[in-house]
Amino acid sequence: MSESKQEKYLRISQDLVNYVGGLENIQGVAHCATRLRIVLKDNDLANIEKLEEVDLVKGVFIAGDQLQLIFGAGLVNDVYDVFSQYTHTENMSLGDIKQQSAKKQNPFQAVIKSLSDVFIDIMPGILAAALLMGITGVLSKWDVVANNETLYAINKLASLASNGIFAILPMAVCYSACKRYGGKPILGMIVGAIMLDASLANAYSVGSGTATPEIIRILGLPIELVGFQGGIIIALMMGFIVAKLDIFFDKKIPDVVKLLFSPLCTVFISTALLFTIIGPAGRELSNLITGGLIWVTQNLGVLGYMIFAGVQQIIVITGLHHILGAIEAQLIADTGRNFLNPLMSVALMGQGGAVLGYLALNWKNLKARELAIPSFASTLFGISEPAIFGINLRYKFPLIAGCLGGAMAGAYVYFADLAAFGFGTTAVPGIAICDPANNGYINYIIAHLIALAGGCVLAIIFGKVAERKNKTEDINEVIEEMETQVEYNGEIEVVSPIKGIVKNISESSDPTFASKAMGDGIAVTVDDGEVVAPCDGKVTFVFPSKHAIGITMKDGSSVLIHCGIDTVNMNGEGFETFVSVDQDVKKGELLLRFDTDLVKKKGYSTETMMAFEIKEDRTLEMQYTGQTDGSDIIAVLK
Repeated sequence: MSESKQEKYLRISQDLVNYVGGLENIQGVAHCATRLRIVLKDNDLANIEKLEEVDLVKGVFIAGDQLQLIFGAGLVNDVYDVFSQYTHTENMSLGDIKQQSAKKQNPFQAVIKSLSDVFIDIMPGILAAALLMGITGVLSKWDVVANNETLYAINKLASLASNGIFAILPMAVCYSACKRYGGKPILGMIVGAIMLDASLANAYSVGSGTATPEIIRILGLPIELVGFQGGIIIALMMGFIVAKLDIFFDKKIPDVVKLLFSPLCTVFISTALLFTIIGPAGRELSNLITGGLIWVTQNLGVLGYMIFAGVQQIIVITGLHHILGAIEAQLIADTGRNFLNPLMSVALMGQGGAVLGYLALNWKNLKARELAIPSFASTLFGISEPAIFGINLRYKFPLIAGCLGGAMAGAYVYFADLAAFGFGTTAVPGIAICDPANNGYINYIIAHLIALAGGCVLAIIFGKVAERKNKTEDINEVIEEMETQVEYNGEIEVVSPIKGIVKNISESSDPTFASKAMGDGIAVTVDDGEVVAPCDGKVTFVFPSKHAIGITMKDGSSVLIHCGIDTVNMNGEGFETFVSVDQDVKKGELLLRFDTDLVKKKGYSTETMMAFEIKEDRTLEMQYTGQTDGSDIIAVLK
């Protein structure tokens, strides 16, 4: 009888729970278009290798403190429905799981992530402006546009539209940052407007020496009234300050006058801090960042570009790439161009090329095709995580090949003087914000083809080298294993897997075990529900309902441990396993724990059996019955 879809998804769910460390290790579950997302209490308990072998799973990786399993569009919905019911997490949303994931972040990770979140709301405006800027940059060079009244007017309007977001970007950033950090967004907008107030001397004019700012004094302290045009870093800092002041005054000021005095205090103190502390400090920080990047381009030249493009996707793995949006925004505000964007784009495309190289090496493997093809497709739209975590980082050599492919393309970006007018999009969509100057569109395509080809070819070369090395290692391992199995004929001492009263298995209450149809062994009237390994060996199976575990010993003989009678009907309720299939265990290591009171309450016996299957050239000598604490030797294999 063939397995139904529901039964198949239930089996997959049981496997997933076993390999993620049990139900108690799951904090939350949700899914996106292609991936099942699980937040675990302890990621180290997840057996990634076993999860990758689960039926229908096309890839496994951990990103943003979420365990993500790639199933594919459509299929993930069906798997999630069964898995969420099995794990009792049906009502969680993607937002809920992100909140659970955020709770696991350390303070540094939280700061980096929050900086990225600030730009989420304003990103559509930045992308639209950058696209319009690229279009007007091309059209303004055409005589037909300059000489045609209607085309000129359209191009002029597009130019105005493209400049709008950048003219108020500090205000937009201050608004979004205040909202992100828990303050009233309108207060952030007000302080952002103060930064751009027309009565202040324009920051660019002061910098060029064409304007002189008014200087006021508070208790003798001079304060320059200069605007903060282009002050993205300052706006980020002020958004945070405004939010914290707003929260503070809302708590401290009585409700009867809160509406009047809370925003008044927040805005005034924020303005004072802007011109006395935050503004000057932020200007220095902004100058340091922009100056450092310009220094790299002027002093390291092509080498600096290659290093950045080579390691940028490593930065993605660490999560530090979230901060780059703020740096790119500051770079555009200060210089009008963003040379980091095409470097990040070719770095991503190098990883996509490496995926193609891996695919070429493993084309005959259906699972490899199912994983590699959608992973590569994601890179074309600027998403590298499936490629990195599903393939490249997992096998290592594609990651290195992709980094080198990105570095090669980074050199071309330098010589072609490629840059962008915006940020936030890369790969195929990224061409829309590319600076068209110096044949920018053509050079953008060439740079990406270099990254793609470089990553692909190098991955094939590295993969073939790694394949030869692995074959040699596999042969050596097989030889060592054969030698171990042939040479070992010594005694193996076995203890009881559980505390209690030991009796011969023929006295078991279970007729099947009592008949010794499962082999000779023992039955134990248990004292508690902790089950340990009775000997050294390797776990050969863990029954889906967790009540039975099999172990193979070093001589090839095996032992079956069966907890309770008819407890298979409990479907794992009250049972918790601590090992997985193919795991090596030592004598006394905890295998599973079961709730003896619950088993009895359900009407089943807690009697635990251990049955041996002995190799033909070996003999089993039973040595002990009676009360045991687990230290008594109950059998010896000779």
